[in-house]
Order: sequence, then C-alpha cells, then structure tokens
Amino acid sequence: MRLRQIAVAAAVLGTLGVPAHADNARDISRDTLPVDDGWAAYGTGTTGGSAADDAHVHTVTDRAGLVRALDGGSDTPKIIKIAGTIDANTDDEGHHLDCADYATDGYSVKKYLAAYDPRTWGSARPSGAQEDARQASAAKQAEWVTLPVGSNTTIVGLGSSAVLKGANLQVKNANNVIIRNLDLRDAYDCFPVWQPNTGGLGDWKTTYDNIWLTGATHVWIDHITASDKGHPDAKEPTYFARNYLRHDGLLDITNGSDLVTVSWSRFADHDKAMLIGNSDSATGDRGKLRVTLHHNQFESVVQRAPRVRFGQVHVYDNRYVVPEGAEYRYSLGVSTESAIYAENNAFHTPGHVEAADLVKSWNGTALHQTGTLFNGWPVDLLAVYNAYNSGSERDLTADVGWTPTLHTKIDSAEAADREVARGAGAGRIP
Repeated sequence: MRLRQIAVAAAVLGTLGVPAHADNARDISRDTLPVDDGWAAYGTGTTGGSAADDAHVHTVTDRAGLVRALDGGSDTPKIIKIAGTIDANTDDEGHHLDCADYATDGYSVKKYLAAYDPRTWGSARPSGAQEDARQASAAKQAEWVTLPVGSNTTIVGLGSSAVLKGANLQVKNANNVIIRNLDLRDAYDCFPVWQPNTGGLGDWKTTYDNIWLTGATHVWIDHITASDKGHPDAKEPTYFARNYLRHDGLLDITNGSDLVTVSWSRFADHDKAMLIGNSDSATGDRGKLRVTLHHNQFESVVQRAPRVRFGQVHVYDNRYVVPEGAEYRYSLGVSTESAIYAENNAFHTPGHVEAADLVKSWNGTALHQTGTLFNGWPVDLLAVYNAYNSGSERDLTADVGWTPTLHTKIDSAEAADREVARGAGAGRIP
C-alpha cells in the first residue's frame, strides 16, 4: 500500500511540472541569500525558513493548503513548496469564486456608476449606500485573496510551472522572508473605488499588489514572474472617461520596509510595476527602503520600474523592453529624497521613446547612472535628461550621497542584457 501511495504521489507531481524522478534535482527550498547579494545581505543576511524542522515543510497544491501552511503569518520557521497552479479565488471545497460571489449588500457596478457619476455627484469622495456596499464586498474578497506571510518563511515554486494567481502576498511587519521560483499573476480587484479629483478627471484606485512588502525587513525575492496575465487592464472598460483599473502594483515596497534584494525576476504586462516608498510625507522612511534590484527584466511595463522615495536603491544589470505600440511613460522614477544608484542597465524601446523619457522626476534631486545602454548605444542618461528637461523640471545631480558595497559581480550592460533575457523569471533557476 505504501509503495502504491508513493507511485500515485510521483505521478501527480509529474503532472504539475515537477519531475517524477527528482532524486538528483537540487532542493532550492533551503537556499539562503548569498553573501553580499544586495541590501538583503546586510547584517544577519536573509535565510528565510531554512531552519524549519520537518514538521514545518509543506508541499501545497490548493489555496486551503497554502493558507494552512502560512499559519496566519506566524513567525515559526517554515518552508512552503507550491506545486502546480493555486487560485486564491477558490473556496475550501475547491470551487472557483468570481466577483459575483463576493458582492454583497446590493452592490453592482451599474448602481455604483449611477450613484457617483461626476456629472451629478461632483468631486466629493463617494459615500452612501453603494460605497458602503462596495467596501463590504471588497472586505469579503480580501478575506480570500490576501495571504499573510510571516517571519522566517521561504515560499518556493516546484519545477518550472508553479503559479499563484489572484493572490496578494502580504509581507507585513515580518522579517527574514524568501520568495522564489514562482509565477504570480493577476491580483485582480473586483471592487475598485472611484477617486474624484477637483479640476481633473479623477481615477479608479485598486487594492492588490501581487506582492506587498509593508514594514518588512530582510526579504529576498528571486526568479519570480509577476504580471496581469489573464486579465490585462487594457481590456477593461472605460468609466467616467478613465480606464476601469483592476490591478495595483506588481511588487510594492513601502511603509518603512528595508533591506530587500530583488533578483533575476520578470515583471511584465502591467502599468505601475514597483513602488518603493508610498508617500512624500512618510518622513519616517528616511534611513530605510534600502533595496537592490539586479538582473531583472521589465517588459511591457508602463511606469514605476521603480519609482523611489527616500530609499538608497541600487539598480544594476537590469533589462527593460518596451514593445512597439505599447503604452510607456518612464522607467526610473526619481521622487522625494530618493537616492538611486543605477549601473549597467539596458533599454530596448521603439522609435517614439527618447532616452530622456526613461527618467521622470517628482521633487527628486539626484540620480547616479553609469554604463547605460539605449537601443544598443551607450548614453549618459543623466546628461540627456537634464538637457531635454531644462526649464521644465529641475536638473538632477549625480551625487546621491552613497556608493553601493553589497552586490554580486556587476556585468557590462551588454552581457547582462543577454543573460537576463535567458535567465530571468520563474522556472529558470540554474
């Protein structure tokens, strides 16, 4: 009987993209962040759940199993291996949940639009029965899709096809977390809120990031793929003359998060990819938000790759791809008191995107950049930006007040461009 159970388990894992005969496969679940690999290597380094005992090593194949393994975001050392595809919008019996299943108290998009049409409602924030119903409905969805990740946790995908969709992995006030080899897609908000803007169009605001670090420290995110796959915002309707957005960030690092390394990952098909520091007024973030981004690919990303406030952020050996016809605003966002140190990054853009478009500043004062490649040609990104924006935005200086010391080997932009194209994303850990 025991042999038969083993055979069945092996067959199941084989259908999930995990080799049935994996005796010689390297177990990445107890890997720790290499020495000097970015800000997350500072001090004690980042070890995740590598110290977990056998009772706290879990292989999960559905949402219910993942919730049990996460243990409410406990700090107990734990390793969670995800096999196959897990849909966060699934009840405990395995039935898919859609937006209608979460809607309550009489909420409907049609009624919401009728209630808060700016032509009759004006510029006040929504309030009343339909906004109350929207909030109640949103709270029901949040119970299912927001998954808390506690300290001393490693989450890894098994094989080459581990997927977590519809989920908001929330690393809140947690320390020592590793997330690797996982395809995270479509953190879809069923209940966006309308935010009017006096004198402007207003906008739709959504809630969920694929991964949200808030007050998190010592976090290593490696070889993930994050996207809107399945429900691109571009295919959503337009309401009140604005795109009815369903997604927020792919990876947001906010509220005093610190000592984070993001490596060999792919961020794709999204508007606002990565926000580091959430508010100009969050002065408590000074001295925090220290983040390293290296060997990542940003593809079909409109903006925030990343946008930075306050933090010392090392951005090196990354690859940026803007396809022909894709919407694009900028890649590097230089905001209040940010200190971005950019080295050897490669950009591929269509003809209508100029080198000066790669940078956007809001109250920023400095950007260090060297070794930038723009469509195969070396470019002084800072000089181009200052020349192009002279008179419209303040010039940026090259002195960001620090020099990175924690990093792996920094390749040329040409070499990194090739290696990232081949090796970034889930399912590509060598």
